[in-house]
Amino acid sequence: MVRPLDNATEAALRRAPLTYAEVGGSLAVDLPPGYDHLDADRTVGHGSDCFERVAEALMTWRLHADSGLRVEAPSQRVSRDDVLTLRPVWAPAPVVLARCRVVTIVDEQDRRGFAYGTLPGHPESGEESFVVTSAPDGDVVVRVRAFAVPASRIARLAPQVTRRVQARQTERYLRAATAAAR
Repeated sequence: MVRPLDNATEAALRRAPLTYAEVGGSLAVDLPPGYDHLDADRTVGHGSDCFERVAEALMTWRLHADSGLRVEAPSQRVSRDDVLTLRPVWAPAPVVLARCRVVTIVDEQDRRGFAYGTLPGHPESGEESFVVTSAPDGDVVVRVRAFAVPASRIARLAPQVTRRVQARQTERYLRAATAAAR
């Protein structure tokens, strides 16, 4: 499921700075201005068992893997300051490679998740968060929020394509969360 990063790549990513300033902004009430925004949520089930299943899938990178991404990270569980690379399973390694650092962990009784921010070499500059919540009525809701601007040459040349790809990937995350809820 999660492949380990090679030592040289992990060391290089740990030294790399984030490519944006608004760390934690994807979890704020209002997303930072000056970026393209994405905010999507879906009710995936009901009850505490459902919440635990989805939270476990999220915090073990399974939602990412089940949504069609190859995850390379230092561990099987999401941890603050982890560095990682993501790429679509269909794409050759150098074509689409997203380098990120986990900047925030959400670990509350009725909310779990994380946010990661972009590192140099990512096609965009910004942050994305993934949070599963158990609502007071027992509904289990998964929310994906992001703010970003194109960073790579290709993304700057075709920003509308980048937005479509991100929207499609978000739908895949939400479908994977729905499957994990069962």
